[in-house]
Amino acid sequence: MIDERPIKTWLTDMDGVLVREEEPIPGAGEFLAKLTAASVPFMVLTNNSIYTPRDLRVRLLRSGLDVPEKSIWTSALATAQFLADQRPGGSAYVVGEAGLTTAMHAVGYVMTENDPDYVVLGETRTYSFESITRAIRLIEAGARFIATNPDPSGPSPQGTLPATGSVAALISAATNRAPYYVGKPNPLMMRSALNQLEAHSETTVMIGDRMDTDIISGLEAGMRTILVETGSTRPEQIETFPFRPTRTVSSIADVLPLLESQLESQLDDQ
Repeated sequence: MIDERPIKTWLTDMDGVLVREEEPIPGAGEFLAKLTAASVPFMVLTNNSIYTPRDLRVRLLRSGLDVPEKSIWTSALATAQFLADQRPGGSAYVVGEAGLTTAMHAVGYVMTENDPDYVVLGETRTYSFESITRAIRLIEAGARFIATNPDPSGPSPQGTLPATGSVAALISAATNRAPYYVGKPNPLMMRSALNQLEAHSETTVMIGDRMDTDIISGLEAGMRTILVETGSTRPEQIETFPFRPTRTVSSIADVLPLLESQLESQLDDQ
């Protein structure tokens, strides 16, 4: 059970919690509407680095879910913020799409193939042999290797697609250099989202559908966690992990009573 500490902020994964493919999961719209109506800070998180928050907002709107751009946090944004903190005004060779390149430009990074500080690998639907080869040679020449997330594959209507983790493994095999992954399950992704909200982990709950990314990164960031059974982790798999979520529920609809209870408590305190 969730303990009696107040919940002032909510973080939630997107795919598998709020939407499945392009279909909203029952209860997601009501959950988001209640957060918005009560002015409760929240952030929707995704390891997907392809899209900008504006792109994702449009995608969610098509699914009937209204999420402001400012309430969407991607592994691309977390990666750009990490690099800006580590090496302000640096340079990078980027393998990725608009979500990543836009985020990198926004923090003042220069995209270059000439002696970059970093090689930054994100997700794209058009990985090319040429760009992977260039990344390998730049890493061999001394560029630091960063990847937005370790997800090895992703879904598509036609079947499984290779994702950032698979291509990172290829580059690592060629260079003998492992990347630093910024996205989930790195708790840095959670911490950066909390910083954007100026929130504290002690009063934040993370909702996710994967034990090996959402729940462990929420746990390691010091948050209480809720696992929903509408995504990747099946109920029978939960006990195979050496850690547990604070609560397990069937879907986001089952989180509504907890949210309503918290809102009522806050009104009583006022």
